[in-house]
Amino acid sequence: MTGILQGLLASIGGGGGGPLYAWGNDGYGQLGLNDSVNRSSPVQVGALTTWSEVACNRYFSASIKSDGTLWTWGFNVNGQLGDNSYDRRSSPVQVGVLSNWSQVSLGFRHTAAVKTDGTMWTWGLNNNGQLGDNSQVDRSSPIQVGALTNWSQSAGGQYSTVAIKTDGTLWAWGGNNDGRLGDGTVVPRSSPVQIGALTTWSQVACGDQFAAAIKTDGTLWIWGANSSGQLGDNTYQSKSSPIQVGALTTWSQVSCGAFSTFAVKTDGTLWAWGASGSGRLGDGTTVNKSSPIQVGALTTWDKVSGGTVFAAAIKTDKTLWTWGGNGSGQLGQNDTIAKSSPVQIGSSSWASVACGSNHMIAIED
Repeated sequence: MTGILQGLLASIGGGGGGPLYAWGNDGYGQLGLNDSVNRSSPVQVGALTTWSEVACNRYFSASIKSDGTLWTWGFNVNGQLGDNSYDRRSSPVQVGVLSNWSQVSLGFRHTAAVKTDGTMWTWGLNNNGQLGDNSQVDRSSPIQVGALTNWSQSAGGQYSTVAIKTDGTLWAWGGNNDGRLGDGTVVPRSSPVQIGALTTWSQVACGDQFAAAIKTDGTLWIWGANSSGQLGDNTYQSKSSPIQVGALTTWSQVSCGAFSTFAVKTDGTLWAWGASGSGRLGDGTTVNKSSPIQVGALTTWDKVSGGTVFAAAIKTDKTLWTWGGNGSGQLGQNDTIAKSSPVQIGSSSWASVACGSNHMIAIED
C-alpha cells in the first residue's frame, strides 16, 4: 500500500472519549505500545480513557483526545508525526501543546488536521505539494494552509489531500496522476484548488490514487485512478472529475482502501467494490468488482473503514467486524488467516476504528 485514506485512513464513529486499542503490524511502532512486536488481537495503548478520534495510514497513527490535544506515533522519516523530528516513535507523542484540534487525517507520509477555529494545518512529505503551502518542502511540524478559517474536514491520499469547507465546497491539492484531484486535469497543485462550483459536499475520503465524496442529497461521487474498478462505474477507466456512483440518494458514509471502496447506505446495508485480493471486499470471494456489491444481507451496519487489503466496520449495536488480508494479525482474530467475509472481534462495544496499511486502531465505547 502507498496511501489510504483514508482516511485511508480517518476514524469512523467517535464520541466523548474511551480507551484506545491497537493490533496488527508494529514494525515501526505504529501500534503505540512502546515496542515493535506484532499483535493479532487488540491491546490497550496506555491506560488513558480520553481518546475520541483515530486515524492511521502506512506505518503511522494519530489520535485526538477529548481535551482537543493531538497525538501521533510510528514511522516518521518525512516528519509526518509533526513533533519537529524525524525519529520514529513507538508510543504517542503530542503535536505541539495546543488543545483545539478537531479532525485529523493521514496520507502516505503526510498529515492534515483541522482546528476548532476552522484553520487547516499540514506536515510531513511534500514532494507533490500535498501540504498545500505552495512549496515542495517537507515539514516536521504543522504549517497552516493559507489563512482561511472555514475548513471542516480533510482526507489524505497518496501524495494528495482533499478537504471540505464549512460552506460545502470541495478542494484538493498535491499530486494529480490519474486525475485524483478531481479538477478535470492531471496537473499537480501545491495549493488548494476547488473541485467544481457546488456547495453541497458533506463527506470526503481518499484511497491510494482516487477519492470519493458524498453530497448533502445522499449521492455518492468518485474520481481518480480506476485500475481495479474502485470508482464503481462499471469501467476500469480513470476519471479526472467526479462521476456519480449509480443514481441512488441513500449513501450515508464512504471510506477508501488502497484500491477498494466501501460505503454504507441509510438503510444500514454495506457495499464494496474495486480490488478484492485476500477477500478485502467481504463478499466471500477474491474477485474484483467494478460496481457496488452488497456485503451480506444485514441492515445493521453503521460505519466502515477501508485499509490496504482489509477493512473493518461497526454495526449499530457497537460490535466491530473485520475481513480481508491478515498477514500481520490486523483482523484482530488472534491468527494470521485471511477472511473473505466479516468476522466479529470479541464482544466489546466499540466507538470508532481506523484501518492502516497492515494495522488497526480503535476506541472502545
